[in-house]
Amino acid sequence: MRVAREPIMARTLLKIHRYFRRKPVRFFTFILLYLTAGSLVFLHSGFSSDTSTTGTSGSGRDPLISEGGGGTGGGSSTSDGLGLIGRVFKETRRSPRRFGPPWMKENGAQDAPEWAGRGVDHTSSWSHGAKGRTTKEMDDGRAKYIGCYVDDTQKRALRGVSFFDYKKMTVFRCQDNCAERGYLYAGLEFGAECYCGHKIQAPNVSESECNMECKGEKSNLCGGPNRLSIYRLELSQESARRYGSAIFKGCFKRPDNVTLALPASAVIQNMSVDKCVDMCTEKEFSLAALAGEKCHCGFPTPFFTLHEHEDEELCLQRCVGEDFESCGNNDFFVVYQTQVQDNRCMDRRFLPTRSKHLMALASFPGAGNTWARHLIELATGYYTGSYYFDGSLYNKGFKGERDHWRSGRTICIKTHESGRKEIDAFDASILMIRNPYKALMAEFNRKYGGHIGFASQAHWKGKEWPEFVKNYAPWWASHTLDWLKYGKKVQVVHFEDLKRDLFSHLKDMVIFLGLEVSEDRLLCVEGQKDGNFKRSGLRKLEYDPYTPEMRATIDGLIKTVDTALRKRNMSGVPEEYRPR
Repeated sequence: MRVAREPIMARTLLKIHRYFRRKPVRFFTFILLYLTAGSLVFLHSGFSSDTSTTGTSGSGRDPLISEGGGGTGGGSSTSDGLGLIGRVFKETRRSPRRFGPPWMKENGAQDAPEWAGRGVDHTSSWSHGAKGRTTKEMDDGRAKYIGCYVDDTQKRALRGVSFFDYKKMTVFRCQDNCAERGYLYAGLEFGAECYCGHKIQAPNVSESECNMECKGEKSNLCGGPNRLSIYRLELSQESARRYGSAIFKGCFKRPDNVTLALPASAVIQNMSVDKCVDMCTEKEFSLAALAGEKCHCGFPTPFFTLHEHEDEELCLQRCVGEDFESCGNNDFFVVYQTQVQDNRCMDRRFLPTRSKHLMALASFPGAGNTWARHLIELATGYYTGSYYFDGSLYNKGFKGERDHWRSGRTICIKTHESGRKEIDAFDASILMIRNPYKALMAEFNRKYGGHIGFASQAHWKGKEWPEFVKNYAPWWASHTLDWLKYGKKVQVVHFEDLKRDLFSHLKDMVIFLGLEVSEDRLLCVEGQKDGNFKRSGLRKLEYDPYTPEMRATIDGLIKTVDTALRKRNMSGVPEEYRPR
């Protein structure tokens, strides 16, 4: 029997051999399919063992499957998957809905089951997950750890923008990106996904379910499958709380003369933020004010300045057309800024007559000089000049950049110069001072990345940064001391104070320039204060670049400048960067 089988087997193999000899392509195709099948089996078995040890039971999804922009891993096709991996923010793919401020409470939530209720606000829920964290881990000054929460691909716990990075995701990156966009919460999921939101709309669970290491730092945990590690962000004062294309401005008392303050209005059925913002955008107004079922449109004016914020609880009234938004009421308005540009401060020109009085806008590099020029041009309607020439700034609208600095056609002249001879050339000066720790980093980024770019990691970690600090830090102090000593008439403006209270400090600057103040223009400036000269923050450093030796030197320089200011009966340096 065995002898009989061998010729049969030999003939079969011979036929297969002849088949592939005639068609070599078939042979290679067969080998490729074989290897592919083997690889898939191997990957499947490896992933199954991983998920069995990370607590995926009950998660309700395959962690490699994504629902549009909000799932994990790839989408329905390879191209979708590659799109998700790109390190850019995108709106989660869901129904076009924008949710209201975080103070919007969910009334009647007790009538529904804890998880069955749509969008129940669990922001203040007690966190089981917080039990296992130390105080330092929970609150590092930048964000406070809230706990581990359920995340459903159909009903996201955080419903703002989302951001994925399957190689370098860290807790800091997620927090920084959400804070940059004005969100109150940042959540990390599956080790590589970041979600932002204004309120938490899911229940918390045991900390043991958020057990996946961050892809970019093994020392921290970044949620798990269908589980979010959520942090409450300590937002800076100037952070904008965005709702789609609109920016939430706050809750404000009804103006005395609504018709004069907000000239366009209409009653909208099934009122929602979307509908009011869309109406005001169509009518080309920069403000949308919701008052119950009524929508008002207008611009910031002395009749409605947006300077006196009210307690947001006073605006607490659910929109008829959207459960999770607040629409204010007849006495207190919820106000949003639309994407419409306020053109009342956009006209600029050269001085009608040449001035013999040269006004300097002096600052150490990186102290916000370009930003201050932007503000001054909008507030006064006149171009600013420069001691130098920067073609990139000229192309961005600074038309005074091309004029000789002595032309007398510009309202003030940018300069970073110091020393008696250079300072004596000016009749008066606005002296911008900024926290040296911030100014040095800003100038280093500008030097190696352009006006709104960033230095590379190689520059930060190479010899360039220590050498830069060594040379530039003493200049930060000597620049201020020289202008205080030799300047004929000096008005000091602290960068931090200007950011904190732009209206009043910019008004003082306009008066110092010898011009009449237009409150309408100043209010217009507030709505577009950033211009095109603010770095996005997406590549902020995740570590402190200053060594203890650098800090000791800079702290000494800060004390020197603080003393010099006080000797001239001026306020010292702002509290936030005075050495402790």
